[in-house]
Parts: sequence; C-alpha cells; structure tokens
Amino acid sequence: MVQGRVGPARRTHEAGAFGEHAPLVEELLDRIRTSGPMSSTDLAPRPAIDWYWRPTNQVRALLEALAEAGVLGLSRRDGNRRVYDLVERLFPSDALAREIPVREGFRHKLLSRHRAHGLLGTGGSAELWWGTSPRDAQGFEDGLPIKSAGRRALHAELVESGTLVPVAVDGIGGLRFVPAAHLPTLAQAKREVAAGEPPGGAAPGVAFLAALDPLVWDRDLLRSLYDFDYIWEVYVPAAKRRWGYYVLPILFGDRIVGRIEPRIERKANELRIAGLWWEDPFDPVGTPGFLEAFRAAVEALRAFGGVARVAWPRVARHRGLVRAVRTQDAGRRRSLRPRRMRTSLGSPYGRLRPRCSGAPEGRTLNGDRRPAPRSVPDRPLHPRVAALDGNHRRRRGVLPA
Repeated sequence: MVQGRVGPARRTHEAGAFGEHAPLVEELLDRIRTSGPMSSTDLAPRPAIDWYWRPTNQVRALLEALAEAGVLGLSRRDGNRRVYDLVERLFPSDALAREIPVREGFRHKLLSRHRAHGLLGTGGSAELWWGTSPRDAQGFEDGLPIKSAGRRALHAELVESGTLVPVAVDGIGGLRFVPAAHLPTLAQAKREVAAGEPPGGAAPGVAFLAALDPLVWDRDLLRSLYDFDYIWEVYVPAAKRRWGYYVLPILFGDRIVGRIEPRIERKANELRIAGLWWEDPFDPVGTPGFLEAFRAAVEALRAFGGVARVAWPRVARHRGLVRAVRTQDAGRRRSLRPRRMRTSLGSPYGRLRPRCSGAPEGRTLNGDRRPAPRSVPDRPLHPRVAALDGNHRRRRGVLPA
C-alpha cells in the first residue's frame, strides 16, 4: 500500500496508475526501501503505458507518479536521469508533518510560476498555468473556484498583498507582473539600459534555451518583446516541421539571435550540430564577442553529453562560421600547449638543458659549471646492422677496406 500525505496528485494517481499497476508500484517501493535510491534504468523496462505527452516505460512513469504524490523525492540527477528516494530520507520529519492549506499551496505554485519567468501577464496558453489552481471539484478546494477562476482569485490576492507588482513594458499591450522581491533587479536593468551597459556589467554570453525553459514559456511575449516566433516541434509530424525535431533558441546577452538543433550521437561519440539558423540581420562572425561565447556554449553542451567531439554542419552558408570557430579552437589549443625548451645538444640527453648564449665554455650564464653530457653506453649491434654500418664507414674512408 502506498503511504504518504493525501493531496490532489495522490488522489488522481490512486484512482488511476497506482491501482492499475499495483504490483509494480509495490516492487518499486520495496526496492527503494531495501536498496536505496534508484532511477528508471535500474530495472528492466516494462511495456509502455499512456503517460502525459506520449507512451512511456511503466517504471519511469510510476516513479514520476510516486514523486508527484509526495511518496518519493528527487535524490539527485545523473546527467538527465532522475534518481528517486523516499521523502522521509530526504526531508526533516517536522517539514513533512506540516500541513499546508490547499489555498496556500496553490498560491505558492502561482507565485513560483511568476518568479521563474519574471514577466508573466494574466493570459497565455493553458500550459503556462497548469497546477496553479484546482482542475476539478473533489471537495478539497478550500473555497477556491476550479480552473482559471481559481487562478484569477489567487492572482488578485497576490497583487493586493504587494507580492506581485504590475508593470508596463514599452511596446507591449497589457500589464505584466513582477515579484516584489525582483524589483531591485528591475531597477538595475533600467539603469543599465539607460547607460548602454551590458546586463550585470558582464560580457554577454551564449545559452541554448531548453524547450521548457521559463523564458520561452510565454510564446506571445517572445513574439512581442524579442520578435521571435518559437514552436517546439518535437510533437509536430516531420513533414510539417519548419525547423526541426529539437530546435533550441540561442540567447546572446539579452537578445535571441538564432536557433540551433544539437543532437548527441552516442554511437558516433559526438555532438552533431544538425542545423543553425540566424535571425535577420544578426551576423554571427562579425558580432564582437559572439564567436568565443558560442564556442564555449557548444563545448559545455559537448561536455554535458559526455561525447568526444563536435560535428559541425557541412553546408556552404555555415562555412565561414565553422572556419572561424575552428580557428579559435586551434588558437586556444596553442595557447594551452606547453612550450618546449631549445637545447644545446641534439641528443635526447641535451633536451634537459636549455641553450645559454654568452656564457664561457663549460659554464652557464650564472657561472655554474655546466654538467658534462651523459654518455650512452655501448650496446652490441645485431650482426647484420654491424655489417651494414661497417660497409658505410668503409665507403667514407673511416675504416680500411
């Protein structure tokens, strides 16, 4: 039997996944209790079941459900793999024993959504607001209306208390809302814009925005603020895709300047850049500071993926960019390569002693006696090698005929 606090997610999964797959749920919990944290790859995969966006391995789906229900928690991540453990091993008992009123819990979720994005309004797609208000009436709503009506009520409470502050953005219709705790950051941004300084006073860097990154949650804001139209096409049929399967926006400083489709190819042990597109009129080669920042972002992604090399696109329109990045890579490798000392002797033993000009014979520049060259002990040669060496020396007149 699944133990834990009963909440909306718990009730949903009790009526669905936990009942339908009870033997596997018990197997997963028994394994974690006896063997410690586990990930979905620690058990052989089971037949896929319908799960949110697409059919998913039962082990992975049920571990996620147990985490949503508050039975398991995230112990750590190994790369992209989530490793789960019992919540009582991860959190203090007094924290687990605390009962959070339903209304307060949903208010916290709504405020967290605003904190993560930083400039949300009150509208947008439904995905923006999932989990911030009750989805249906189950008798545990704590007086909140369901769906968008509940969210609007909580939003009004946050604005009335001063936790959310309305702001107007030039060129964008409607109000946006900033968490009061972020107002110093907003004031700093206004000063930097007025002074023409980069954000945070640091050189702009490059980031590849994940498809679910908070900055790209609000597609309407991307279009109005950045003039950037982004659709995550992973669920779009291949024939209807405009860009690609997993294309990510490229953020440079405070601008979105292009798109990249990176693919980690495990069999080839490489990060393959399947596609690159730049927003008009951005010039990736001619923009100061971009190439080095872009190269660093690609290298960080390669290291994260644990592959050995980067495979760049082999198309004419990217030839200049790839050549410039490779030139930077070569220069960086040369700067990191240790310099070899020039030596006064051609033998392997002479490599240990730098050449010193201007010193007396047998002395170094500081007057110390120069050590004599080490002698190489004679070793008997193979008879055939000795014969060849003798013939060569006779031809030079060193040995008698």
